[in-house]
Amino acid sequence: MARDTHSSFGGVTLALLSAALFGASTPLAKLLLGNVSPWMMASLLYLGAGLGLAAVHLSRNALRLPAVEAPLRRSDLPWLAVVIAAGGILGPLFLMFGLARTQATNASLLLNLEGLATMGIAWLVFHENVDRRLLFGAFSILAGAALLSWQGGASLDWGAVLIAAACLSWGIDNNLTRKLSSADPVQIAMIKGLVAGTINLMLALEQGAPVPGVGIVVAAGVVGFFGYGVSLVLFVLGLRHLGTARTGAYFSLAPFIGAVLSLVLLHEPLTIRLVAAGAFMAVGLWIHLTERHQHEHTHTALEHEHRHVHDEHHEHSHGPDAPPGEPHSHWHKHNPLVHKHPHYPDIHHRHAHDRVSGGSSAPAGSSASDQ
Repeated sequence: MARDTHSSFGGVTLALLSAALFGASTPLAKLLLGNVSPWMMASLLYLGAGLGLAAVHLSRNALRLPAVEAPLRRSDLPWLAVVIAAGGILGPLFLMFGLARTQATNASLLLNLEGLATMGIAWLVFHENVDRRLLFGAFSILAGAALLSWQGGASLDWGAVLIAAACLSWGIDNNLTRKLSSADPVQIAMIKGLVAGTINLMLALEQGAPVPGVGIVVAAGVVGFFGYGVSLVLFVLGLRHLGTARTGAYFSLAPFIGAVLSLVLLHEPLTIRLVAAGAFMAVGLWIHLTERHQHEHTHTALEHEHRHVHDEHHEHSHGPDAPPGEPHSHWHKHNPLVHKHPHYPDIHHRHAHDRVSGGSSAPAGSSASDQ
């Protein structure tokens, strides 16, 4: 039991660290945008992520460090292609064009919509459990985003609309990345960065975007490595432990970090509307962070491969070819199991619930088999 609780706590920490890195990247990218076209900036950020993670990946092999993560399989490639298109190409393009049209502080807070989009798609499309607390938190975040986007009358801030489109693209990306979350996160983020960055670079050059100086290229690459590459690795690990909706909810910390840095670095004004929107979004984030989910649930027989230690969910036997030590990764089988403990919809707890469960536990009789 202790290991399962530790796994959930570790997932929260990973999601929050991912949010912190991504949140910091927004005002830093805004600083660089004065010298770079939005399309070129999108390419540099993802190429920085891809090249940086490639160096990490190659160093790991050169140093003969143990490969404890499951590799990507051929069956993963279609999902990876859609993830690259939605999250690696469309998402950053919408964000960079949106950043060019709005203040970085507003843009940072509007990025809360990514968590909302992630949660909504996870709930409505993939039927991941979302309780009333998460929905109330989501509506609070949406109210803050609407306050930032409204210009008075029937007018909309088109920069805000573009950022909302980026959040929708990343919401699709996050939900599909869940299908890859048992595989090596460095490999996933590396491929995504290299492919998306290269495609965006080709499109930027075709559109006549000028190539910036070496200093700007290096700066954008560093921002991309930490804000998009390392952040994505941590996000994938968070998905493994928390599921999509909860990881997206914890990721809602990112906009607040970006907003604070925007005020400090860019000296943008602190307006009443900004404070009010931030308050709505802070309430939503607090509701998400204080959620607790526990009920009796059933694990049906399941076979898969991922990095793991031997806990109450991994009481399988090993053959002679199994890797020694823990944690390790190999194909293994889960026997049927019925128990009760606090949990998130991680890769072992994707069971069905009522569409909206109440409070901290699912209603009696709602415990269904894991998927």
